[in-house]
Amino acid sequence: MTDNLNKPTFEKIAPGFGSSFFLRKFEHESWHEKPQWHFHPEYEIVYIPQGSGKRHVGDHIGRYQGGELIFLGPNLPHLSYSQKYVEVVLQMKEDFLGPAFLDIPEFQAIKHLFERAKKGIVFLGTAKHAIGDQLLAMTEREPFDRLLTLLDILQAMATTEEFQSLQANGFAVEVNPQDQKRMEEIYAFVEEHFQRTIPLEEIASLVSMTVPAFCRYFKKLTSRTFTQLVNEFRIVYASRLLRNDHLSISAISFESGFNNLSHFNKQFRQITGVSPREFRQNLRQVVS
Repeated sequence: MTDNLNKPTFEKIAPGFGSSFFLRKFEHESWHEKPQWHFHPEYEIVYIPQGSGKRHVGDHIGRYQGGELIFLGPNLPHLSYSQKYVEVVLQMKEDFLGPAFLDIPEFQAIKHLFERAKKGIVFLGTAKHAIGDQLLAMTEREPFDRLLTLLDILQAMATTEEFQSLQANGFAVEVNPQDQKRMEEIYAFVEEHFQRTIPLEEIASLVSMTVPAFCRYFKKLTSRTFTQLVNEFRIVYASRLLRNDHLSISAISFESGFNNLSHFNKQFRQITGVSPREFRQNLRQVVS
């Protein structure tokens, strides 16, 4: 069924600063210029409050109506959704709360949920929007409250009977352990050093590659350039600083690693869909 698709692209997920998982709400903005066939080692929950469209996960192809709530296991190739509707995406590692948290007696239902998610789960009926609305509300909460809400969501998913397995059998992609290790090294290094200039020679040397080989390798695995990755880390950090009204946008630009305010504004709009000033104004409206 996937003969018309290229080999799925590896996508490395970086949690937001101060968080053990990635959570983002996309609203009338281009997360992907076009739907991408990709996979990643994280579990993923996607909620689309309304609308209809195509769903393609592993060897499953179907359609959704009246919104979508789906839970996907690691390394399960899937096509990203279209950009016509609001979309909330949450991505997490199986051990995001520690290597043994699923062995806790109180989490046994969630442990079975994670196992079922490896073939893909779509939620139906009233559960779809009841659970989805909790996910939507998470985007407006502080980190600790987000975590508590996530546990509620996972328990609700684990105990509802309003779900259907997509049965995407035997389609998970085997990730080359060497690639996985390299990508972890790269992301860890960028997270520590993104506020300064990172020469390509330095990051290429870190993973024992030449600059041309590194650039080809990174683009092939992530579908973006290394510079784009660094800018994404900087913008995530800047979005946190914008919560502080005492910091000027110019100061936040330099603190985030940008040496040019105009370039900062351009990158911020390109990644978030709004300017830093508009982003700050939106934050004030949420607080008020």
